[in-house]
Amino acid sequence: MVGLGFGMNLHEIVHAGRAGFIYTAIGIGTSMLLGTLLGRVFDVGKKVSYLITVGTAICGGSAIAAVAPITNAGDEDIAVSLGTVFVLNSIALFIFPVIGGALHLSQSQFGLWAALAIHDTSSVVGATAKYGAEALAIGTTVKLARALWIVPIALITAAVVKSKTKIQWPWFILFFCLAAVANTYLPALGLAYAVLYKLGRIGLTVTLFLIGTGISKKTIKQVGVRPLLQGIILWAIVAISTLMAIRGGWIGL
Repeated sequence: MVGLGFGMNLHEIVHAGRAGFIYTAIGIGTSMLLGTLLGRVFDVGKKVSYLITVGTAICGGSAIAAVAPITNAGDEDIAVSLGTVFVLNSIALFIFPVIGGALHLSQSQFGLWAALAIHDTSSVVGATAKYGAEALAIGTTVKLARALWIVPIALITAAVVKSKTKIQWPWFILFFCLAAVANTYLPALGLAYAVLYKLGRIGLTVTLFLIGTGISKKTIKQVGVRPLLQGIILWAIVAISTLMAIRGGWIGL
C-alpha cells in the first residue's frame, strides 16, 4: 500500500483528500446510524453489529482491528465481523468495475464511488486499478482520508465504554503521504520511485489473490445469516446512495 504513494503527486492528494474528507464525514455518520438500526432489526449481537458497522462505515478490517480491543470483543465476534467484510470486499472487487463501465462513469466518478463504498483499502485500490490511473489516484487518496476516521471513532468508542485500551494509529497513511512527498519534491530519484511503485502494485496483487482464495462456504457459514444480512443491506444502501449522488452531480471532485 505504501509503495503506491511513490506514484502519486502530493498536490493531487491534498485536493482529492480535502473534498473527500467532507463526503466521508457525512457518509460515516449516516452509516453508523443505519448500521446500528439494522443490527437491532436483525437481532445481531451488539459487539458484532458494532464491528460490522464500523468496518462498513470507515475502513473494513483496519477499523475492526482498531475498535475490537476497545469493546472487549471476543474472538468469535471479531471472526464474524471480519468474515462479513471479507466476503463483501471480494464481491466489490469484481462487480464495481463492471458496474462503473456499464454506467459509463468517468475515472473521477468511479474513483470517488469506490473510495466511499468499498470497505478495505486494498479492495479499493484493486477495483480502481482495473478502471484506470486517475481512478486509482482518486480512489486511494479519498479512501485514506476515510481511514483517518479510525482514530476519532476509536476515541469516542473508548470514552463511551470507558476503556483504557491503547488506540491503534493507522501509520500506513502517514507513510503513504511521505512517499508522495518524496515523489513530488525529490524527482531525481524517479527511477527508484518507479521500482517501489511497481513493487507496491505487485504486493497488492498478491494480497487480492489471497483474499480471493479465502472465500469459501466455510467462511460464509461461519459468519451466519443475520450478521451477513446486516452487512449486505448496509453496504447496498451506502453503495447505491453514493452512486446516485455521484451520478446526480451532488458530490464530486
